[in-house]
Amino acid sequence: MARLAQTAGLTDVQQEILSTVRDFVDKEILPVATELEHRDEYPQQIVDGLKELGLFGLMIPEEYGGLGESLLTYALCVEEIARGWMSVSGIINTHFIVAYMLKQHGTQEQKDHFLPRMALGEVRGAFSMSEPGLGSDVSAITSKAVKDGDSYLLNGQKMWLTNGGSSTLVAVLTRSDEGHPEGSAPHKSMTTFLVEKEPGFGEVRPGLTIPGKIDKMGYKGVDTTELIMDDLRIPANRVLGGETGRGFYQMMDGVEVGRVNVAARGCGVAQRAFELGVDYAQQRHTFGRPIAQHQAIQFKLAEMATKVEAAHAMMVNAAHKKDSGERNDLEAGMAKYLASEYCKEVVEDAFRIHGGYGFSKEYEIERLYREAPMLLIGEGTAEIQKMIIGRRLLEEYRSQG
Repeated sequence: MARLAQTAGLTDVQQEILSTVRDFVDKEILPVATELEHRDEYPQQIVDGLKELGLFGLMIPEEYGGLGESLLTYALCVEEIARGWMSVSGIINTHFIVAYMLKQHGTQEQKDHFLPRMALGEVRGAFSMSEPGLGSDVSAITSKAVKDGDSYLLNGQKMWLTNGGSSTLVAVLTRSDEGHPEGSAPHKSMTTFLVEKEPGFGEVRPGLTIPGKIDKMGYKGVDTTELIMDDLRIPANRVLGGETGRGFYQMMDGVEVGRVNVAARGCGVAQRAFELGVDYAQQRHTFGRPIAQHQAIQFKLAEMATKVEAAHAMMVNAAHKKDSGERNDLEAGMAKYLASEYCKEVVEDAFRIHGGYGFSKEYEIERLYREAPMLLIGEGTAEIQKMIIGRRLLEEYRSQG
């Protein structure tokens, strides 16, 4: 869109990057997205194109071969990519969460070993917190790491692993009681392990199995999997940061980046839904005139556009806060909550504008209608966001009475 969701104060470099990504989306993603999505086909050609553009190194520091760009630049790129096809933004999101966690928390050896190859897209990242029985309750994880000589044995089952098959490096959160006596706070006995593996499905290294893709309603193309560890041996130098017991804090830091990403995805999908709705409303005629001339449709378009603008502004604010080095869990939670809810509403209004054709797989809005719900639960449900927001507000506005 020429008018909606503009971002003030961008540098010439940022504008050039965004223009390049937008052009790539229009030429390489939008023409093929719906066909690939209906086939649930991994978009290898698109991924190769993102590698050539240097997108896998966007936020990785220049000393490791990346572009060294800000979270804001990344979020705006994600917004553009999600406008084309949300699944593609998922392919790069987990990669960047792992790269960010390495940059912020990794040992020098870990940074030197992984980040240059991640910048090139040769090593592709995924991260794993959730388990079959816990959802958003991260403190209840049961996967276990036990020290065994100069390595650890990992056991347990993880769930909802985006890029589980295609990734070659997975940041896995497990419980490790070493140095943390029984009865200590659950979040203090968690450790993040950097698990290297072969891409694909089945047993991808001794003790590690990726069973196969989970069949989903939407968010297709990208592979979502389980991860099963059975005496998976990981050397001690693959503990993120070299110290056990820091995993919860490391993951939550990464999730703040992830929540800005999900907000950006919501913005991108909502923008595309608005584009489809406003275009269809000018093409479709009823009662002798385009339906865009009916006041009922104009009201819908006005509400949709306002939601697109509001969500974009909150997403940009959350990214700015993180880039400034400040804690942004409040802003990221608000942005993720608002953008995902507004995305759902804008997509539904575009669906209604399409009438019966919105239900047809020939029209792109059908795909968006199935994709939007994932944003309501990804990176923490709306209810979890509201809990985070509420707690942080009570911290900020603590009563003095």
